[in-house]
Amino acid sequence: MTETFTRWDSADYLDTEEDIRLYLEACLEEDPGDGSLIRRALETIARARNQSELARQVGISREGLRKALSANGNPSFALILKIARALGLELQLVAMRS
Repeated sequence: MTETFTRWDSADYLDTEEDIRLYLEACLEEDPGDGSLIRRALETIARARNQSELARQVGISREGLRKALSANGNPSFALILKIARALGLELQLVAMRS
């Protein structure tokens, strides 16, 4: 008997708003400081939802959204804010204590 494996995709497990919140919080904590993991998290959340609808809400094409959030993408801060808002997320900056 041959075993078959499928590629694990975290988007398959983001079923609820709570799942998404916890996933994003974990990615924020683990980001290496360059935003790459945050960008990847937004891409994963977008795949877990309706990417075409999200692109429409943000005002770009589905392909443009995919490219912006890809590993080689370099989305502007304004685009990240638009994506976050369209996903129902709020960005907060909190001063770090020294």
